[in-house]
Amino acid sequence: MNSQSHIKSTARSLPIALLRARETVMAPIRDMLQDIRLTEQKWRILRVLDELGEVEQSAIAHEACLLLPSVTRILRAMEADGQIVRRKDKEDKRRTMVRITDAGRMILENNLATSHAISSNIEAQMGREKLDQLLDLLEELQNVKV
Repeated sequence: MNSQSHIKSTARSLPIALLRARETVMAPIRDMLQDIRLTEQKWRILRVLDELGEVEQSAIAHEACLLLPSVTRILRAMEADGQIVRRKDKEDKRRTMVRITDAGRMILENNLATSHAISSNIEAQMGREKLDQLLDLLEELQNVKV
């Protein structure tokens, strides 16, 4: 008996399908980021900070899908590059608050057209309805208890 007969095809394996879809979406974004010498992680952090305003580091880690120790290390570099500023919370000195700087926001603004073009290309190929459905399903999947 073939021991693999009970294993799903990799094409129908949810983890692999998600990884393949991520790679499809990220390839043009990586090209954009390579041109501006910015990592995916820094891009995500800038986007989160631009969207949320000043927040605590753990919120950045959660929203940018990064581990907190990685966020701490990345923020040090971003602060040195003038993209973000950090400060101790006045009420709780253990907490570090972070906000995007004008220089960080300028990185986003300077690449907004390319970012929108990438998103528009995906939407044009999939259609708005299917893309919204996919996003809804992925959001629903995040709430599944495993």
